[in-house]
Amino acid sequence: MRPRHVTLLAGAGAVALTLAGVVIAMPASAAELLTNPGFEAGSASGWACDSASVTSGAAHSGTYKLAGSPTGSANAQCTQTVSVQPNTQYTLSGYVNGSYVFIGVTGGVEASTWTPGTNGAYSQLSVAFTTGASQTSAVVYVHGWYGQPAYTADDFSLNGPGGTPTTVAPTTRSPSPSPSASRSPSSSPSPSPSRSPSASPTPSTSPTNPGGSLPKHFLTGYWQDFTNSAAKLRLRDVPAEYDLIAVAFANATPTPGAVSFSVDSGLSGALGGYSDADFKADVATLHSRGKKVILSVGGEAGTVGVGDANAATNFANSAYSIMQTYGFDGIDIDLENGLNPTYMGQALRSLRGKAGANLIITLAPQTIDMQSTGGSYFALALNIKDILTVVHTQYYNSGSMLGCDQMQAYSQGTVNFLTALACIQLENGLRPDQVALGLPAGPGAAGGGVVAPSVVNQALDCLALGTNCGSFHPPHTYPGIRGAMTWSINWDVTNGTNFAHTVDPHLAALP
Repeated sequence: MRPRHVTLLAGAGAVALTLAGVVIAMPASAAELLTNPGFEAGSASGWACDSASVTSGAAHSGTYKLAGSPTGSANAQCTQTVSVQPNTQYTLSGYVNGSYVFIGVTGGVEASTWTPGTNGAYSQLSVAFTTGASQTSAVVYVHGWYGQPAYTADDFSLNGPGGTPTTVAPTTRSPSPSPSASRSPSSSPSPSPSRSPSASPTPSTSPTNPGGSLPKHFLTGYWQDFTNSAAKLRLRDVPAEYDLIAVAFANATPTPGAVSFSVDSGLSGALGGYSDADFKADVATLHSRGKKVILSVGGEAGTVGVGDANAATNFANSAYSIMQTYGFDGIDIDLENGLNPTYMGQALRSLRGKAGANLIITLAPQTIDMQSTGGSYFALALNIKDILTVVHTQYYNSGSMLGCDQMQAYSQGTVNFLTALACIQLENGLRPDQVALGLPAGPGAAGGGVVAPSVVNQALDCLALGTNCGSFHPPHTYPGIRGAMTWSINWDVTNGTNFAHTVDPHLAALP
């Protein structure tokens, strides 16, 4: 948060019966759908590759493997188009060795997974997906990441029925042909940029709205409990536009999982004296103004680790004690050096059990943390979805990243970057009210990804209304998109409070 510097499948055939125009798929035997899945042809035959080639030695099995060499502008991707059946489940798997290696599928349905590192040995990645109602082809892929080290991959498999189902002549005349019977979708999955997005589907159950009385759309800002070049502020001097104030940061203690907090002595000195009693009084003052105040854990240099059940208990107990001492309304998880989703989830559920249903829980992952549901942060968000208030991903200090279309890397600092990356969360399990856009408050606040506040508003319009988009258009609109976050309130004040003055009124105008 402080300025920092960052499936291939085996298949089965099928037949179908057509009765009065209804096609019924019948499963048949499985068959490998990929050509040259283990690269034992000694070449990339069957694959289309960029900055990747087949070499001998150090294979997962056999003699040959794929070797990819990403650059700053190429992710060393190989793809293969395969025939599939509509409305059918498949599983893509493969063995990879390296950092930030992705496998996945596109071309009508999107699914992917990745590994942040494999410690010099092959590990298996696997991702399941279900084809669309009229889908007859898919594109499977493997690639590394821009500017990351070389990777190797081997022994892919695509598991599921292959080819197009055979149609048995109907016993009675169909009143009309199936409207999609002769349509073969393109292998390119890119949506038409002039397509008007539809509203996102209504969830089967109403949101639980964890966090109680926060507005439908709200602005979050981090208040710095330390000194740097940004303005030094007492908590009570936070601008009125901020609805949720995250105090940065709680620190690790020698006890595994436990955290501690007290007003930083350096800040107290810079402010001419600012005691714990002053801070507690300021929390109460913000509460009297209708604001919520939470404690952020970690930050760029944070070392809090919750890696087992004992540490989870220590985290919950210590966090709850701090909340009672200072009057915090909740907790923010900003662990930028990794986390264990199982035990952090356990810790947060235990904390909620102590604090009650109005506990605010927010997450502040980096962009790379939310590229795939297989990542630990994304897994944590989905595991605690029923008690999670919002995820405000840090859309900065990232370089270029893939969006939910999985077709290209979008440059940070653009409306396309914000909308295409937020779309990943919105289309992969989180409710719109659990997704917010995190941006730097202006010059000095981050090393990259600083945008004019008007660009934040443009991205919010694109996601909520389908207007003011760039070249990327999300597949749906998300009127419930929760809002925006900035690092930090102190930097915003340093830059004339331009972020809050611009973004907060726009949030109030969203549907």
